[in-house]
Amino acid sequence: MATSLMTMPQFSGLRPQISAAPAQSLVAAQPMRRKCSGALGARCGFIGSPTNLIMVTTTTLMLFAGRFGLAPSANRKATAGLKLEVRDSGLQTGDPAGFTLADTLACGSVGHIIGVGVVLGLKNLGAL
Repeated sequence: MATSLMTMPQFSGLRPQISAAPAQSLVAAQPMRRKCSGALGARCGFIGSPTNLIMVTTTTLMLFAGRFGLAPSANRKATAGLKLEVRDSGLQTGDPAGFTLADTLACGSVGHIIGVGVVLGLKNLGAL
């Protein structure tokens, strides 16, 4: 008897709706209409943001390390003691240091992985 006078909040979609009467069934969720008039807009505030600077810096540092022999590459393998030894990988390149396309893609990928880790870590700490 007391429960028929109380209304229970019900969740339907993104907004909780409180039913007015217990006899009312669940309300079907209506899709929210966007209030935009025209073409899609783009946010241009990303260039120069802290996230952008972190990603550019980490990718650049990793490419620099690969190009100047501070990281393993196709023509420099790492030994058990983490020393880099020169080897002939068979990949032809016009770069004087022997930096190949595979090295560029690998170092760029590792730089992005490091950058994503830094961004997510700083966001978790609340510093970003």
